[in-house]
Amino acid sequence: MEVVIIEKKAFEALLTDMATLLEKVDVLARKCSGRRLSNWLDGEDVCRMLRISPRTLQTLRDNRLIACSQINRKFFYRPEEVERLLPLMDCYRTRHDQPIKSDER
Repeated sequence: MEVVIIEKKAFEALLTDMATLLEKVDVLARKCSGRRLSNWLDGEDVCRMLRISPRTLQTLRDNRLIACSQINRKFFYRPEEVERLLPLMDCYRTRHDQPIKSDER
């Protein structure tokens, strides 16, 4: 086992620096608490909520009608964005996206 001896002044400076770093991390964590991924929806969730196909969702993204964030190859959406689009979605649904009525079967 290797023992490292440092001066008391250096040890106290190290502890002070660690406390400062901890405070900065706490401030950043509080600032970013609303950006947690658990609050975001993935494309499958959005398609289900809006009753649209993945291609329609891609068109909304391409036309910048819905804001999203991309991590690697996956897109994530804020719930507020989806709720904002709910009343507007009838004009974007294709025939394929429409639910099948019982008399059409």
